[in-house]
Amino acid sequence: MQKNPNNVFVYWDNSNIFHEAQRLAEENNGSTDARYRVRIHFNNLLNLALANRTLQSAFAAGSIPPDLQNLWNRLENEGVEVRLFDRGNSNLGEQQVPDGWLRERMLEDALRNDKNPGIVVLLTGDGSGYSQGSGFHTALELLHEKGWGIELLSWRHSCKRLMREWVEINGVFIALDDFYNSIAFLEPSRPGQPLAHPRDPEQLDLTRRPTVNMG
Repeated sequence: MQKNPNNVFVYWDNSNIFHEAQRLAEENNGSTDARYRVRIHFNNLLNLALANRTLQSAFAAGSIPPDLQNLWNRLENEGVEVRLFDRGNSNLGEQQVPDGWLRERMLEDALRNDKNPGIVVLLTGDGSGYSQGSGFHTALELLHEKGWGIELLSWRHSCKRLMREWVEINGVFIALDDFYNSIAFLEPSRPGQPLAHPRDPEQLDLTRRPTVNMG
């Protein structure tokens, strides 16, 4: 087996990341309006995931309506495959929902690279399904057993505790809270709301970003 510590495979659950960013924006700015003005800086978050390593494949799951279509297009230009889902449709099957689609991509990449595993970088805090032998946590354990390096990027408050604790022992947990000002920014206030100025994202500092050691 030939491990590739510089080859990164990214799996990005955007809705999970975005909703906690909304809560933090409201908390950090002391106004409900900030919840609706916060946006994720896609390029900075992708660069945080890569940490100056080589992108082998990347998949991002988002939600309909695609009101950020221009930003999704930018991600696609960076080599990320994007799929949008209607989270309000209860009739969708397991592989037609974001979590199921992302897990399927993870396992497909693992099979294709069985002889040369790299680094799995998962962006989510969703560890549901573990007690039933499914979900992201179970997928991470399976890939780790096959020699893959594991990195989890999530918000401290919203990350499933069991998944985070397992990753802290077997891989690297990166708290997005530590990079909030770089990966999130604020748009100006909406019409009819009190005047609030925009906040641009800060420059991303990767020196504070740990990476997994595959030994």
